[in-house]
Amino acid sequence: MFDKISLINETSVVVDLTPGVAVTNNILSSHVVIEDEEKQILGEISEVNNAQVRIKLLGEFMNGQLFGGIIRKPLMNSKIRSINEQEIAIILGQTNEGAMYLGRSPFYNGAPVCLSVNNFFSNHFAIFGNSGSGKSCGTARLLQNVFQNKQTPPYNANILIFDVSGEYANAFSKLSTIDPKYDYRVFTTGNNTAYEQLRIPLWLLNANDLALLLMANSHSQLPLIERMLKLARIFSESSQMSEQYKDHLIAKAIISILFSDSTPVKKKNDIFSIVETCPTPNFNMDATIHGIGYTRKLRECFHIDKTGTFTEGILFTEYTTSFVKEELDNYEPTSLTFYGLQDLERALDFTLISEGWYNNPNTYADAASVRVRLHSLITGEQSKIFNYPNQVDVQTFLSNTLFKDGRKRQIVIINPEDMDDSLAAVIVKIYTRIIFDFAKTVPKKGSIPFHIIVEEAHRYIKNDTDHFLIGYNIFERVAKEGRKYGVILGVISQRPVELSDTVISQCSNFLIFKTNHPSDEEYIRKMVPNINTDIVDKQKSLQSGTCLGFGTAFKIPVIVHLDMPDPSPLSSNSDIVANWKNI
Repeated sequence: MFDKISLINETSVVVDLTPGVAVTNNILSSHVVIEDEEKQILGEISEVNNAQVRIKLLGEFMNGQLFGGIIRKPLMNSKIRSINEQEIAIILGQTNEGAMYLGRSPFYNGAPVCLSVNNFFSNHFAIFGNSGSGKSCGTARLLQNVFQNKQTPPYNANILIFDVSGEYANAFSKLSTIDPKYDYRVFTTGNNTAYEQLRIPLWLLNANDLALLLMANSHSQLPLIERMLKLARIFSESSQMSEQYKDHLIAKAIISILFSDSTPVKKKNDIFSIVETCPTPNFNMDATIHGIGYTRKLRECFHIDKTGTFTEGILFTEYTTSFVKEELDNYEPTSLTFYGLQDLERALDFTLISEGWYNNPNTYADAASVRVRLHSLITGEQSKIFNYPNQVDVQTFLSNTLFKDGRKRQIVIINPEDMDDSLAAVIVKIYTRIIFDFAKTVPKKGSIPFHIIVEEAHRYIKNDTDHFLIGYNIFERVAKEGRKYGVILGVISQRPVELSDTVISQCSNFLIFKTNHPSDEEYIRKMVPNINTDIVDKQKSLQSGTCLGFGTAFKIPVIVHLDMPDPSPLSSNSDIVANWKNI
């Protein structure tokens, strides 16, 4: 059928068809081998006409392996033949040690397609496809295959799935039947009593987490939030040094008010607000202040005489000044203190009053918005998320997430089902940041891998205001740095163009299900190496459950039909006929 090469360029060759020999089969997208005495080059037929075919050059067979890319071009007198069974097995992968079954090739009579576990799961990956294309079933099947693979049992896997639609719990309900050492658990923010309630220790959040949680939108709000966080930690400590620091802070705040140009009534109200917000044994309304031969309660020092001054102003000023210790200005709280939302609110109130945020017209709006958002969080239904029952550190928190009743849970599903997108995104970011920071502290880098799989990722992993506000986006930071620490992102989305370009650019493997939107098609066309237009066009008509797989885990881009997951995720369409008929 193939006669001789008539043209060679950088990426392809043109081959004449044998005159008089009819092409009876559909050879478009078929693989061929171009060989001479020194080399065997793999090619893919990308164009066909009556007299010629164009063959895209993909890679070179050497010592029983396929290496992508072409350094040495074929000779003009090279022979062209169809690929043989042994070469098909090399292209599609084999179920040897370190590999796993993915699906079957519709181009090669259902031959198994396998991928390298390390090459796939040690790199960030993305799964794209329209609604109904088999994306959720494909994801479930991919992970089920991981646990059914006897050669690489994932006993120590740490897979967190953020599943906003509640689809995946059913898919892993029989995980322990594969191996008694396998198990899963589900956390939810909703009222589904079949699952555990999601709880996050508030004290594990840093200032950037709180800025996102409180929807800060101005750089001027960041110092306020940082100050609030520091004071919440200090006010929650019970050491002698922290008690001295509290008195030091309160004393400095009161002195600042006493020497301000406010009216005596306002000074009194502001001082009382500070003392009532953060009382200590030395600063509370009933604290005893000793004069020469007499005593006064703190509240009694603020009677205003006819001259408009405090009757015990000098006594109170001397008492307050005695607690100011300049060496405490640089005091920092211990790394781990435990506090709740109400403690955070008290620290914020103290900061706002003591530092005059409400008195400054330039900071009033910023201060008020942070205060309102924090109070709304405290009084809202979502406050329960931060009501963690135990005092734990990061390592214990993650251990409590991944273990239950002494059993390892390789898959943890987090279902923020009753949250709006903005709050759900913050929850996903907080978990990702905590995991990433923990992974960086592990002595042997990458020895405790975490896989963070985000369903409906276009809601969360996108170009947002994080860079403007806090200087980075945690998903982009993990995409660029997480691999070396063993923190791997799995991005699942219907709309790749709505995702962060930085995150997608760092993904090394892709499973593309049917995608029809022109912008998404063009996006795929540009980001996929060694792929021709025909394959991109073919994915538009792929059957449900069939995808285009490519990346470092694949020898070349391949079309793969994945088996149906068993059990399936709860992602099927509504049975309209049955529901209409149901009375």
